[in-house]
Amino acid sequence: MGAFNDAVYEVVRQIPKGRVASYGQVARMVGKPRNARFVGYALHVNPEPVVTPCHRVVFRDGSLAPGFAFGGEGEQRRLLLAEGIEFLENGRVDMERFQWEA
Repeated sequence: MGAFNDAVYEVVRQIPKGRVASYGQVARMVGKPRNARFVGYALHVNPEPVVTPCHRVVFRDGSLAPGFAFGGEGEQRRLLLAEGIEFLENGRVDMERFQWEA
């Protein structure tokens, strides 16, 4: 897995229910601010999707990952809605209201 992936999973486990973080935000929190894309790669191979809530990580504009690894974009949206996260008319998460402030 590697130290980077482990650090990503540790940060993502801290995102509270009903909140989201961006890929870039997670990258900054693990000390690699220019590695947002690698955060996505790490989450794509998340060995414990029930333990590590990767559905709570979205793009900085609130859009969802089109290739959400655990059931597609529709599943990510369903999981976020179930946690009370609301979407704007354009289909993106309302980041002003729901972005996690660590």
